[in-house]
Amino acid sequence: MLIESQSRIEPPSAILQASRRWLEPVRGVLGSEFLAAFLTGSVLTRAFDPRRSRINLLIVARSLDAALLERVARVIPRTRRAPHFEPLFLSRRQIEKSLDVFPIEWIEIQERNLLLEGEDVVAGLQVPRTNFRLQLEHELRSRQIQLRQTLLGAAGKRAILEQALSGSATSFATLFRSLLRLRGEEPPAEAARVFERVADVFQLDASGLLAPHLLRHSGRASMRADIPALYRSFLVEIDRLINAIDELRVP
Repeated sequence: MLIESQSRIEPPSAILQASRRWLEPVRGVLGSEFLAAFLTGSVLTRAFDPRRSRINLLIVARSLDAALLERVARVIPRTRRAPHFEPLFLSRRQIEKSLDVFPIEWIEIQERNLLLEGEDVVAGLQVPRTNFRLQLEHELRSRQIQLRQTLLGAAGKRAILEQALSGSATSFATLFRSLLRLRGEEPPAEAARVFERVADVFQLDASGLLAPHLLRHSGRASMRADIPALYRSFLVEIDRLINAIDELRVP
């Protein structure tokens, strides 16, 4: 069932129950310092795979000193069985002071979150766009460098290249959504359409740009036949995209 936004779906009840079970001991230790807990990220999309994807949790507190974090660490549920959780603990002040530094992340969280418990401290955030383009270019260039370094270090080992390429799908989808927002567009709900729209807008080869997404989500055995070629094609398109962004005039 779609709720509030085309970019966010209601997670399965089993995921909601598991999330609330995970939160219970943490909530107890935080006590009166607790403000809110949210589900964020891919768990609120159709692409979520509980066997491989992690459930992102944002836990907000009034304050989070080192002693309190140590007490929380002792009760965080830990298991080797899926689903696996990726918690982010922040104080309200830390959020307010980081809005201008991490505009991409906070806009993503605002547009795709589900309040599990507490006060909706995310809804009213005013995320400044001053550094939006700069952060976007920085993140794209950083990931481009990481992929190049992996290519150098892999020495032709397909498994390493496949893991790096498929593992980058989610982060590139986030950056591409942000790129469309930077142009004044509402990004599509589906990740594949986001990749395709970016390819269309910037006149890139869609098959090359889609390589990480398809490798991660399609399960096509044929794609694994020539991982190095897919890797090279993606790097070519990312290089072309970064050059285009460098000249982009923000509306």
